Amino acid sequence: MLTSIATVSISGTLDTKLRAIAAAGFDGVEVFENDLLSCPLSPTDIGKMLRDLGLVCTVFQPFRDFEGMPDELRARTFDRAERKFDLMAALGTDLMLVCSNVSPHASGDRNRIIDDFSELGERLAKRDLRVGYEALAWGRHVFDHREAWGIVRDVAHPNIGLILDSFHSLAHRIPSSSIGDIDRGKLFLVQIADAPLMQLDHLSWARHFRNFPGQGEFPVAEYAAEIMRIGYDGYWSLEIFNDRFRAGSASGVATDGYRSLQVMQDAAARVPRAPFAPVMPVPADVSRVAFIEFAVDEAEAAALGDMLSALGFAATGRHRRKSVVRWQQGDINIVLNTEVEGFAHSHDVVHGGSVCALGLVVPDVEAAMARAAALAIPAFAQAVGPDEMQIPSVRGIGGSLIYFIAAGGEDEVWAREFVATGVAAPGIGLTAIDHIAQTMIYEEFLGALLYYVALFDVTKTPQVEIADPLGLVQSQAVESRNKALRITLNGSLAQQTLSNRFVAGYMGAGVQHIAFACPDAFAAAEAARAQGLAMLDIPRNYYDDLQARYGLDGALVERMAALGILYDRDGDAEYFQFYSRAFAKRVFFEIVERRDYAGYGAANAGIRLAAQSRFKSDLAA
Repeated sequence: MLTSIATVSISGTLDTKLRAIAAAGFDGVEVFENDLLSCPLSPTDIGKMLRDLGLVCTVFQPFRDFEGMPDELRARTFDRAERKFDLMAALGTDLMLVCSNVSPHASGDRNRIIDDFSELGERLAKRDLRVGYEALAWGRHVFDHREAWGIVRDVAHPNIGLILDSFHSLAHRIPSSSIGDIDRGKLFLVQIADAPLMQLDHLSWARHFRNFPGQGEFPVAEYAAEIMRIGYDGYWSLEIFNDRFRAGSASGVATDGYRSLQVMQDAAARVPRAPFAPVMPVPADVSRVAFIEFAVDEAEAAALGDMLSALGFAATGRHRRKSVVRWQQGDINIVLNTEVEGFAHSHDVVHGGSVCALGLVVPDVEAAMARAAALAIPAFAQAVGPDEMQIPSVRGIGGSLIYFIAAGGEDEVWAREFVATGVAAPGIGLTAIDHIAQTMIYEEFLGALLYYVALFDVTKTPQVEIADPLGLVQSQAVESRNKALRITLNGSLAQQTLSNRFVAGYMGAGVQHIAFACPDAFAAAEAARAQGLAMLDIPRNYYDDLQARYGLDGALVERMAALGILYDRDGDAEYFQFYSRAFAKRVFFEIVERRDYAGYGAANAGIRLAAQSRFKSDLAA
């Protein structure tokens, strides 16, 4: 696959963008006119820079309001085009994008449009240049790629072709099967963008909410598969207008973009009757979270140990050679690493006591590592001692690690690496890790989402807005099919929300809370409170409203109020949850009881956030 990205997709000056695009591994770049106009380098200098970076200028764009203009404007339109031809030569590209006309002066007369493109084709032929015609979703007369293709077909000029853009097609729900009617030799470029489904005018939707394949809800894989079926072998170029991307790191966004094209290619190959085989192993199917590892110093380990003890955990194993302790309850394993050198120590120095790694059980470790490599997700390894295991791992979100453990291999890890203490966990009924909440700056939210949907066999839940007392928080979850891996992602534009205070205090993205599952939240809350767990205080007003809203039994509501338990219901499904205060101003714990409930208690998030805001000493400032 030949890869490209439009300069408008990422932040920075044009030269900064080009370096980031080249470093991410792209083959080509679309030079957007506004980036060129604001650049102090000449088009010739930019063309040389492209060649020096090993990039091809796939297209110069956009050229607007061309076809169907009235006679008094037509000559000026062709003069504008001739000037752009000069720029194209300097940049080293033979292709310019002409988007369908949006001018109120434009005529929809088809014969006139065909005549305009025919004359343009003759002018292009004299310079050995080409134009690709694209149907804008908000075009005045042409807004459907089928109509644009009909015009290109009837113009029948070798220098005039079609440009397909997935956003413009899928925003109008145009059947992707219609691509089969297009002559592959006339398809000059394919532009790719995903997007969330929204009730918004097409222009606003396109200008602010496009995102990379895998980050939105469009059927991009099916769209790409149809293009592959006709034998297209040209560039696949990302054209993304998104406020988050333009405010983010150029290198980070470019890397995400390159990764998204690999994900799209692989997903397209898995569409029924796809024309070619997948290029990488299947997404990793997580069967369970084997462990969560904290990087802590000795003082932090003691404080966290007290919290874990109050939650019914016990230190059941100690590493044979390292300062690492296994805490256990039910099928939950929490590892506290207090080593004074190595990765965990470095993580603690940067972030303070916090989660530094997740251990995930997958059916094929080698395949998971190979998929990560194909997605440009770096592998990680550090020196191990004699007889120690080198557990395969990759870099995760916010500088953390993800370890891959083969199904059935967990017992070997604990037996080889740890010595049992002989202490049994008293337990308060916690059985498994229900979900893990990660928080990041708002601009990195979509990149984190892409990381998980690219590497793992997960689905996305709808994005929701959560009301923090000091602003809105965007939240979205990814879930494995068996719900063994549930990760909620959270980010906020408001600087004083709990999410952003965490990111500032933590020095980056990371795990902000861990939820444990149990069959009886009431028994767990009573036991945890009796054992000294500091819990969130929930206002009486919440419970008064709860009783009125759901018609719950008064005695049940009183018991919830006494224990600080929150409640949500979806049909007949119920959710009970309570929270600890925060450890080390960073991480807190949630205990949940699900009664056929699939969500995450989003209705209670504002109550929880308000309660936490009253304990600022517990939170990252």
